[in-house]
Amino acid sequence: MERVLLIGVFETEKASRGDDVRFEMSMKELDALVSACEMKPVGMSVQQMPLANKATYVGAGKLSEIQARLQELSADGIVANDTLTPTQLRNLSKELKVEVMDRTALILEIFKKRARSREARLQVELAHLQYIKPRLIGMWEKQNRQGGGSGATSAKGEGETQLELDRRQIDHRLVELRKNLKVVEQERQTQRKKRQRSRLPLVSLIGYTNVGKSAIMNGMLRRFGMKTGSEKDVFEENMLFATLDTSIRKIETGDNRDFMLSDTVGFVNKLPTGLIEAFKSTLEELTEADLLLHVIDVSDPEYHDRMAVTEDMIKELGAGDIPVIYVYNKADAAYPPVEYPRVVSERADGSGKPAKSIYICAREESSIEALSLLIADTVYGDYREVTMQIPFDKGGVASYLQQNAVVLSTEYNETGTRITARCHRADIEKYHMYVIPKGRS
Repeated sequence: MERVLLIGVFETEKASRGDDVRFEMSMKELDALVSACEMKPVGMSVQQMPLANKATYVGAGKLSEIQARLQELSADGIVANDTLTPTQLRNLSKELKVEVMDRTALILEIFKKRARSREARLQVELAHLQYIKPRLIGMWEKQNRQGGGSGATSAKGEGETQLELDRRQIDHRLVELRKNLKVVEQERQTQRKKRQRSRLPLVSLIGYTNVGKSAIMNGMLRRFGMKTGSEKDVFEENMLFATLDTSIRKIETGDNRDFMLSDTVGFVNKLPTGLIEAFKSTLEELTEADLLLHVIDVSDPEYHDRMAVTEDMIKELGAGDIPVIYVYNKADAAYPPVEYPRVVSERADGSGKPAKSIYICAREESSIEALSLLIADTVYGDYREVTMQIPFDKGGVASYLQQNAVVLSTEYNETGTRITARCHRADIEKYHMYVIPKGRS
């Protein structure tokens, strides 16, 4: 399809206060998703009714109106704002005699185009096959006439026989995909254990799609020593779902307050359940984070609703108790104008504790600098200043502190190495036997 008509149903029986505004927002988003899938939206047709029609999604009168608009606009097909049942897909295609795509298929198609890593491709294929399996019958309906033959398939049409073969092939492929994803997941767990041993805090960028998470990641890399165009850069583009792959980079701040920064797939309203399940193992990286950066496009008039979608997803993934910094990005384009970079304490995070917010423009170094300081101050909040006297034969402890603590001073005396540093509480407990109590020389 190249030219498509967008259709949507606002179900009044299910609606609550504000849902009419959210429906309009979802239709605008559908327009953006269609463009992201390299198709041209040429019109929009919406209907308000108690519940969507179980057979054709829209009512009979609206169906005739859509048919006329398809001819008027020379459209190749339609895209529906909801996930359609196999029956609705089949009947709409039959009545309108054009290709029909629903919101789930559209997002899956975008994900197929954008998946880069082996894991992302496997995850998208898994979700795609789970989606099409119950919808196969419509694909072979034209060939469902009975034909000759013998044995078990003698009374079955060519379409019915092909349907069974396709289902078996899909089932076989689904088993393969799940096995391959388990292997990839084990590899990721191994990498996770290595990161945990280094004791570097993990900070995860989360948020709605196209709010600037990748721009923040690249801004951090450039600010702390990576050149533009480096292989460490992550893909960055002003489009929905520009990146699907989870990227983790070490941010070396230069003051021994380094941290790992991860960027992953953005969220969207009505994200297909199959995709959530397929990407769950990747998204579960969030649950291992020490800090979440909830990135928000403050220039978007509907950003409060986008925030709610992300916060619901965080809770669903079991990351609701992790401390959060709310990063209001694109402050340079906000209306009314807002001051940036600026840190404020204005709300509570998922754990009920006060959470900080910061207004930034990810493309400006001053904003990245302010954000990095806020991150470091937050993730190193559990660090305490201590002085340790470490014997020469325990050089490994001194080496460990040089790599994992904020070393303030080092001096050598006749009994060993005296280090004053800001250390994580766990390290202070681990090496408590070397700690010099305050007041003692």
